[in-house]
Amino acid sequence: MMGPSHALSGASVWLAGSWALDHFAAYHQSPLIVAVGTTVCAGSALLPDLDLSGRVTANRGGATVARTFGVLTLFVAEVVEKLSLGVYHATKLSKDPDRQNGHRTLTHTLPFTVLVGWATTAACVRYGKWAVIGILFFTIGLALRGLFEKWAERAGWAVVTLISVAAAYATYLMLPGDRGYPMLGLAVGVGCLVHLLGDIITSAGIPALWPVPMRRRMWRMVSVPDAFSVRVGGKVEMLLRGAFTLVGLAAATALFLPDTLPLPLP
Repeated sequence: MMGPSHALSGASVWLAGSWALDHFAAYHQSPLIVAVGTTVCAGSALLPDLDLSGRVTANRGGATVARTFGVLTLFVAEVVEKLSLGVYHATKLSKDPDRQNGHRTLTHTLPFTVLVGWATTAACVRYGKWAVIGILFFTIGLALRGLFEKWAERAGWAVVTLISVAAAYATYLMLPGDRGYPMLGLAVGVGCLVHLLGDIITSAGIPALWPVPMRRRMWRMVSVPDAFSVRVGGKVEMLLRGAFTLVGLAAATALFLPDTLPLPLP
């Protein structure tokens, strides 16, 4: 799937999950906390594509996440792509094909999803709001790139960076300082998991179950049959974007509309 589809799916899943927790488990969250979780989940739904690098010196190419903060994230994507390719070659078995790039390898696995979610939780618990502001800065930038792709392309990475800094700092000031924010780790993990599910329904698939060997292959791609797969950028993906948008809007309305509408007079 393309970046906007991943970001929309992350946002809609988090909003729908927040509504379900509120409705069925009486787990209430303030609008600010829901907004933070939704933004982090939407941004993190782009994170696995950090293994798709572009041209650092030309400041172009790569996945949506790689272009978020200009040359900086393009360089990080280059490092992640080479690291992923190195892990692929170091662990591949006899039936695994040779590869020239690391896209859809290490960062598209369940262990990576669990690792980044755990690392985010650990950082938030240990460092509190100082970790939160860094996580917010990065994921807000990713969410802007994903949810408002055309605007972000026109505005450029510098504007996206400035807005991300301002939004992260403003949120930092509003959040209470007496908690560890472990839910941010869950939001990051859910975002990455949603990304994996989105790529599984494409024909290329992902090695979600690595490092479990299967029939002399360590990097077996998991995907749906070609007859049911979604073509990247095709009409079905556009329909899914619309569905994600409707689910997110419905969940947000169910969460907050009763609190904003005036109560009827007795």
